[in-house]
Amino acid sequence: MIDRILSVAPMMGYTDRHCRYLFRLIAKNTTLFSEMITSSALVFGDQEKLLAHAADEPVVLQLGGNKPSELAFASSLAEAAGYQEINLNCGCPSDRVQNAGIGACMMEKPDLTAECYRAMVEAVNIPVTIKSRIGVDKNESYDFFYNFISSLFDAGCRHFYIHARNAILKGLTPRQNREVPPLRYDYVSKIQSDFEGAHFFINGGIKTLKEAQQLLKSYEGVMLGRLAYKNPMLLHDLEKKIFETQPIDILKIISIYREYMEKENSSGTPIRYMARHLQGLFHGIPQAAQYRREINEIMIQTSPKASDLDPVIANLKTNLEKKYAKQAI
Repeated sequence: MIDRILSVAPMMGYTDRHCRYLFRLIAKNTTLFSEMITSSALVFGDQEKLLAHAADEPVVLQLGGNKPSELAFASSLAEAAGYQEINLNCGCPSDRVQNAGIGACMMEKPDLTAECYRAMVEAVNIPVTIKSRIGVDKNESYDFFYNFISSLFDAGCRHFYIHARNAILKGLTPRQNREVPPLRYDYVSKIQSDFEGAHFFINGGIKTLKEAQQLLKSYEGVMLGRLAYKNPMLLHDLEKKIFETQPIDILKIISIYREYMEKENSSGTPIRYMARHLQGLFHGIPQAAQYRREINEIMIQTSPKASDLDPVIANLKTNLEKKYAKQAI
């Protein structure tokens, strides 16, 4: 059973299995999402590699696609691989996704999206959910958003993660699409009242812990993106307030992740794929810029080892011990 009150958004290039392993050490209750994987990549690619995950439950596999049969097969693979939920991406505005006619483009094809959803549901016994924007390009009226949600509601969908911005497919980069289109939380508030029995989780523009807490007064759940990646300890701070979780020892987390990197590296995973996720732990720590620079220097080496990180980790531990007076935080 997934508790969707707090989740971390799927982020291409960020929320890989190594990132999720680290986040799970920090936040035991937060729902984590994979990066988006296209259904065609799963059907025709390296399924074992693409679906690999460990010790990161509860975790959601996000799929991108527009072919019902392909999405159904990909969903069955995800369920067999141990994912607890499957999410269909209907909000990504990147050029690559647009060229494939998936992501945010799906909002312009509500009937096809509903057909895809039904095929996915019929293929698995785990929840299938939707993540979308509130509109696409000039289709930014509430009626457009309502009709999209309505088609999926009629298909049986009851769980929606909504990035409360319009998606601009031409003229804006993915980063600008996260910042330029205005936030319309009012659309999400209205859609909640218009669809009794459906559950909506808010995403977009959440920049502080206080803002997340405030939004939880109006919505069933919040989904954090870059905020969580840049400062993953904020997830623990939120969990303490939501779930009354016990304090954690960040020094122990670093040690466990160091062992994880060494084990993965011995199996062929490059250190740079894993070490980069440590940088958010430096948030608010004295000499944070220096640590990030040292991590970057290690990552560009030809064949770095986990032990190359030990001096950086040792200095970080020293600073953390000073900051927290050797107390769990």
